Amino acid sequence: MQQITIITPDDWHLHFRDGDLLGETVPATARCFARAIVMPNLVPPVINAKLAMEYKTRILKARPQGSHFEPLMTLYLTNQTTKQDIIDAKNSGVIAAKLYPAGATTNSAQAVSGIEALYPVFEEMQIQGLLLLVHGEVTESHVDIFDREKIFIDQYMAKIVQAFPELKVVFEHITTSDAADFVLNSASNVGATITPQHLLLNRNDLLVGGIQPHNYCLPVLKRSSHQQALRKVVAGGSNKFFLGTDSAPHAKHAKENACGCAGCYSAWSALELYAQVFDELGALDKLEGFTSFHGADFYGLPRNTTTLTLRKQSWTVPEFVTLPNGDAMVPFFAGKTVDWKLV
Repeated sequence: MQQITIITPDDWHLHFRDGDLLGETVPATARCFARAIVMPNLVPPVINAKLAMEYKTRILKARPQGSHFEPLMTLYLTNQTTKQDIIDAKNSGVIAAKLYPAGATTNSAQAVSGIEALYPVFEEMQIQGLLLLVHGEVTESHVDIFDREKIFIDQYMAKIVQAFPELKVVFEHITTSDAADFVLNSASNVGATITPQHLLLNRNDLLVGGIQPHNYCLPVLKRSSHQQALRKVVAGGSNKFFLGTDSAPHAKHAKENACGCAGCYSAWSALELYAQVFDELGALDKLEGFTSFHGADFYGLPRNTTTLTLRKQSWTVPEFVTLPNGDAMVPFFAGKTVDWKLV
C-alpha cells in the first residue's frame, strides 16, 4: 500500500507546556490532530477548573489561523484535591484528572503521595464521569526503574480498578508486557495509550554506544521483549489501546545535561511514525482504529468526520527545531528517515 486515508486522529496524551512554547507546540499538534488531551503538569500545576480554563484560553490563542483544533483539558490531582474541585472541573468542561505519583516525571513534585487517600476523589470522579489518567509507576528510590510499572500495577492499579468499576481509567504511555496484559484482562472501563517511542525503541536505543539523552523519557524505555509485546497488541487491533504521543518539549541544553530532562518531542513526526510501525507490522488496516476511533470511543466523544492522507514517501526528521525564544530543541527521531509522510 502506497497511500492511506484515515479519519483525522486525536492525541490522547501530550505536553504543550506554556508561555511562548505554545507558539511551537500547538501548531505542531494541530497540523494533524483534531483534539488532544493536554497534560496539566505546568509550574504551578493546573489544580482547579479556573486554572484549566485559563490554560485552555492560552492554547486556543496559539492555534494557527483557521485551525479548529480543540484542546481537551485535565486536572492535576494532589493530596489537597477535593470532591468540589472535581464537580467544578466537570461543570467547566474538564474531562479528566491526572494522577502523578510524586516525583514520577517532569514537574510532578507536587503530585500525589499516599494514593489511597484520594479514593474519595476517585469516587466523585466516578459519579461525575471524569476519567482518571494514571502515570503508572511507583517512585520509591529503592525500586529498580525498569520494574516500577509492574509494581505499580500490583500495588495500586489493580486495587483502583477493582474499587471503582464504573470509573474509566487510562493507563498512560504503557511500556511493558505486564501493563498490556493488565489492560487486556481488565473490564471495558480500562484503556491505555501507547507512544511512538515505546513502539519504535527499546532500552538499547537509550544506552548502547553511550547515553542517548534525546531518547530518554519516563516511563523509561524497556527491554526488547516489552517493546515487541506493545507492537503485538497494537497490531491485534484491540479497542483498549489508542494513540497518545506523550510529546514533551525540552530545549537541547536541558536534555544534554548532567541531569537531563525526560521526554521526547514527537509532534512533528508522531503520526507518520505510527504509520511506519503499523506498516512494518503488516497492520495498516488497524491504524485508523488506533489513531482515530478507539480513543474517542473510550472517552465517550464523537469520532471526527474529516480525513487526512498519508503517503509512503521517505523524508528526514530535522536535526533541530528553533523555539520561539531562540533555543534549539532536538525532535524525536532527529536526522532519521521516516517512510510515511502527511500529504
